[in-house]
Amino acid sequence: MAKIVIDPITRIEGHLRIEAEVSGGRVTDAWSSSTMFRGIEKILKSRDPRDAWYFTQRFCGVCTTVHSIASIRCVEHALNIKIPPNAEIIRNIIIGIQSVQDHVIHFYHLHALDWVDITSALKADPAKTAALAASISDWPLNSPTYFKSVQDKLNAFVGKGRLGPFANAYWGHPAYKLPPEANLMATAHYLEALEWQREVIRIHAILGSKNPHPQTFLVGGMAIAIDPDSQSALNDYKLAEIRSLLAKAREFVEKVYIPDLLAVASFYKEWAGIGGGVGNYLSYGEFPMDNSGKPEKLWMPPGIIMGRDLSKVYPVDHKKISEYVDHSWYEYSVGAGKGLHPLEGETEQKYTGPKPPYRFLDTSQKYSWVKAPRYEDRPMEVGPLARLLVAYASGHAGVKSAVDGVLAKLGVGPEALFSTLGRTAARGVETLLIARELPKWLDQLTVNIAAGDLAIHNNERWDPSTWPAEASGYGWHEAPRGALGHWIRIKDQKILNYQAVVPSTWNASPRDAKGARGPYEAALVGTPLADPEKPLEILRTVHSFDPCLACAVHLFDAAGKETVRVKVL
Repeated sequence: MAKIVIDPITRIEGHLRIEAEVSGGRVTDAWSSSTMFRGIEKILKSRDPRDAWYFTQRFCGVCTTVHSIASIRCVEHALNIKIPPNAEIIRNIIIGIQSVQDHVIHFYHLHALDWVDITSALKADPAKTAALAASISDWPLNSPTYFKSVQDKLNAFVGKGRLGPFANAYWGHPAYKLPPEANLMATAHYLEALEWQREVIRIHAILGSKNPHPQTFLVGGMAIAIDPDSQSALNDYKLAEIRSLLAKAREFVEKVYIPDLLAVASFYKEWAGIGGGVGNYLSYGEFPMDNSGKPEKLWMPPGIIMGRDLSKVYPVDHKKISEYVDHSWYEYSVGAGKGLHPLEGETEQKYTGPKPPYRFLDTSQKYSWVKAPRYEDRPMEVGPLARLLVAYASGHAGVKSAVDGVLAKLGVGPEALFSTLGRTAARGVETLLIARELPKWLDQLTVNIAAGDLAIHNNERWDPSTWPAEASGYGWHEAPRGALGHWIRIKDQKILNYQAVVPSTWNASPRDAKGARGPYEAALVGTPLADPEKPLEILRTVHSFDPCLACAVHLFDAAGKETVRVKVL
């Protein structure tokens, strides 16, 4: 039995290490380790709760919007603040286009290279590539001339020995199955997606003033004024620009992303039986249709699925969430073997791992900076697959129709959803549904404005003197990567405690007190490896979760001297 290490996992955000045992050409056990520490929760103590969202954006370099909205909702829940309908709609548009952009970026720029052999594209016939592309979509760039230009560009890079982002990969690996023409098509769309995402995310600049790190979120609503007669406010011109960008987003999703996803997946159907993981799924639900705060008023429904049983969806109860640190580099005042609810959560780091350089971690002890969150003491997978499964089992009409359509085109049954391929397909289905829904939300906003409703913020609880002496609350958001929760305790108008349980905390968690694997770890067990020296298949399953562990970090000693620098190729 051999043990292998992949460190760092690339094409993710943050620093992730995977150790795996391999026997008989398959992974028999795995351990997920985050090799960085995030301590913003401690920075937030004693600050004004209304400022928390601006700090929590810095949890991550790319997931800024999602932490903003979770933090805002957290404080609003604690202080019982209802926001105006316009503010809710604008928030939905901001987080909706974030999901669409994020999922497309993930598919092409983070995950596609696990399935697409870029070097094989050099052997493709551009005319056959154009014929293939035209057979699955009427995208206007599907021409032999266009694909030849992409191939020439790629050849120029290879000829000069400058592969850029394509340099560090397992090209020629026997697990690659796409023909050269499909590889060239996907490579061309990889490059197109770079330009596309830069354009569509301008919606964040219009509604949020900038991207990343939006500026217009505000406890009680939004800080962007609505005034049809003002050039500096949200007016008819800006609404028309947003509508145009939403149309551009939808067209690319429908004519490029989804056809590519189905085309690539058709060559890898065996992955519908690989990477299933823990089999338990959690979704907080998303996109409020009013300001009631009721679960049934969310466009994407909340729920829990246990043991892959789609016949029953359980309600989500935040009181059943706890975090363990028995295999994490933290310590709890309550001692080992006990979990803490986020409202009582503690972030007291205690590194007990080896000093670098080291080959293996002692995975029988503490081995990660990620805690181990559990729901009713069970590991839960979160993310697009969890959302789609909960919505599918809940009878969401749009989700059921789209999922059944994808399964029919691939010729597989619902059981295929519990897999690496299902995780990847779910992300695409969700993107399509949100891209089609976004213009409807913009229509609602336009109707409100036309009727004279310009309200954007609720000022009733803005004065801290109106707050109770103590308050607590939580804010939930279905970020692109999954269930994101922020919890806050307020005392004397200041933050007493703040905890965030992010999607990759759920998915990348180490063992818990009972030794149960986290979702990454469980999903890797049974993964076939054609060549353990080049573990491409491990990357496929890990990337299917879209890991996001935190921004680049340096570790310093007490005197401020840099002791470790983590580099990602």
